[in-house]
This record gives sequence, C-alpha cells and structure tokens, in this order.
Amino acid sequence: MQDYLFTSESVSEGHPDKVCDRISDAITDLYLSKDSNARTAIETIATTNRVIISGETGSNAVILPEDLTNTVRQTIREIGYEQKGFNWQNVRIDNLLHSQSSDIALGVNNDGAGDQGIMFGYAKKEQGVNSNYMPLAIFWAHKILQNLSLARHKGEIPGIEPDAKAQVTLRYIAGKPVKIAKLVVSTQHTDALTQEQVHEIVKQNLQKTIPSEFFPEEKDILINPTGRFVIGGPDGDTGLTGRKIIVDTYGGYAPHGGGAFSGKDATKVDRSAAYMLRYLAKNIVAAELADECLLQLSYAIGVKYPLSFFIDCKGTAKVDEQKILHILQDMIDLSPKGIIRRLGLNRPIYTPTSSYGHFGREPENSGCFSWEKTDLSETLKKCF
Repeated sequence: MQDYLFTSESVSEGHPDKVCDRISDAITDLYLSKDSNARTAIETIATTNRVIISGETGSNAVILPEDLTNTVRQTIREIGYEQKGFNWQNVRIDNLLHSQSSDIALGVNNDGAGDQGIMFGYAKKEQGVNSNYMPLAIFWAHKILQNLSLARHKGEIPGIEPDAKAQVTLRYIAGKPVKIAKLVVSTQHTDALTQEQVHEIVKQNLQKTIPSEFFPEEKDILINPTGRFVIGGPDGDTGLTGRKIIVDTYGGYAPHGGGAFSGKDATKVDRSAAYMLRYLAKNIVAAELADECLLQLSYAIGVKYPLSFFIDCKGTAKVDEQKILHILQDMIDLSPKGIIRRLGLNRPIYTPTSSYGHFGREPENSGCFSWEKTDLSETLKKCF
C-alpha cells in the first residue's frame, strides 16, 4: 500500500510500566557502577504505595539492601511522584532479588548468549522529514511526551502530573508522510486544574512539537478523552517491567522478537543484539545503501555466535542485500562479548533508555545510545 494510515503510541516516564522499567534500569546501573561484569535480570512491580523488586543478579561487588532501597526511592522522586497513593518517601519496597542461576551463568561465562531468542533492528528514511532514521509516528509520539515532561520538570506547567500517553496516527500518500490524521494525548493532572486548562497546556506543547504542515485539524485532536485523569501512575494501574516493548522500539513499524530490554545487562542478547541491529540498520540507511532496512539475528543459549542473520530492505536497496550481510559478518563481531565491546555496553548507561524509546535518540558522552552513532556509514559506502 502507498496510501494508508499508521498509528504509534508512546507513554511517559510516569506511566506505571515505565516507572518499573526505570527502577529496573536504575538497579542495573547501580550494579554496573560497582562491577562492569555484573549480571542483572531485574523485574519490578509497582502498585498503590508499594514496589516489589525481584529477579536474578550476579556480581563481585557488594550491594547493600539500603543501596537498593535508596535507588528505588530516588528514581521515583526523579520521576516526580509525591502523591498520596504513590510517594517516594513512604512507598513500601520489598526486595526479592536472588543470585543468577549457575546453569545460566555456565553458558555466559564461556562468552555464549544468555538465552535463546530472535532480535530485530530497523531504520527508515522518511521522505522529506528528519526523524533520525525512525518511523515518524513513534518519533513524534515520543517527542510530544518528552517536551511535556521537560516543561513539567522545569515547573512551567504546574498541575500536570507524571503519567501520560500520546498516540499519533499519520497519513501516508504515495508512501510519503503528509499529515497527522488523528492525535491523542492523555495526561494526569491535579484536581485543581480544569479540563479547559489541561487542553490549553497540551495544545501549546503540541504546537511547539509538531511542524505546522503536519499539524492536525482541531477536530482530530483528542485530549483526555475520558474527561478526567487525576488518579494515575502505579496508584491508578499496576505497572510491570517490560510491558511496553513496542513503545521501546519502532512503534509497530517493524517486527519484535518479544524480549524486553529494561533491567537486563548486555549479556542478555534481548538487549545487546537489538541495540547492535539498530546500529547496523541505521548505518546501512545512513550510508544510502537503502531507504529502509530490517535486520534479524537469532541466538542459542550458551552459543557464542548467532545462528542466523537476515536482511530485508523492503524493495529500497540500492545494492545487493546479501552482499551487505556478508560484509557485516566479516566486519562486526556479533558474539555477545563482541557487541558489548563494540558499543561499550558494560557501563551504567541504561536509566535514560527506560523512557521515550531506546532508538532514535542522540548519543551521549556517557556512552548511552552509542548504538545511534552513524560512524560505520562511510566504511560501508566504500565497500560498494
């Protein structure tokens, strides 16, 4: 199809599932800050004034129970929760962490993958729009909430609370994005704000975020369609780590292998291989070898190298696709250890990834989002 509507959604850092993702990643960063070889598989559940952390860890560093508790409280505080039903100061925290299985460790210790599974990476050059090689609907859904969160943290929009969602429906004509057809934003607010005030705050944010030529008609903008959103966050809905995997990746534009990212160290190929595949797909498109690129890898637990490597440029490839694969296999070490080394993934860099997408972000000096660099594109160009 060349003429169609496509929809993607994002959720804010205060969404209950994202609260859990951020806590899980903050604990992973805590371990990696003490031991670069630490292993974590952290799962978090959050509900009314209660947080439960569970999962497996392995580390030579000593992490005290109070270190974990302080990390959880500080994370909730940074998000902005000081509500009666969920408050960083008095939330109950249950710690159910235990040691990593020795059977799993056996394979990882030999530089093998931490689990079996399939992972995907994707990049797309949207015609006439700079979206950092991301599909445009998910790119804007993230931006809407990022900008709303930034204004909230700056104190510019008092009364707006942390929990929020955005959904962007984009119209394509002849394969090119032309306009936002529908736009939905729901944001938590205090009881003191009227819906008229909430609408005005959100509309001002939208006007600062969406280019005028793509801006939808007034009738196509839905803001807090239920009419009230005071009870939110983990008090309004229980949150779990790893429940927003499509938000975290490509907004439904590309397949997903099913494995979540947050709370996992980079020996888990669910995370590290997905990051590597984004890096490779983005560099293929940046090198102008294709306008769109989908990659897949598969792994077996305890096995060092991938079992399969797949490419599909959706008919946009300007060179032989199989040649691209062969070049990448010769150029890049796709073992977990090789990926970690190439992208610098054994550092405490994961907390910023927990909200607003793991992809389409700008590389940071800390090493976070290293998989968004396009430093391989010139080398790839020279191979053709």
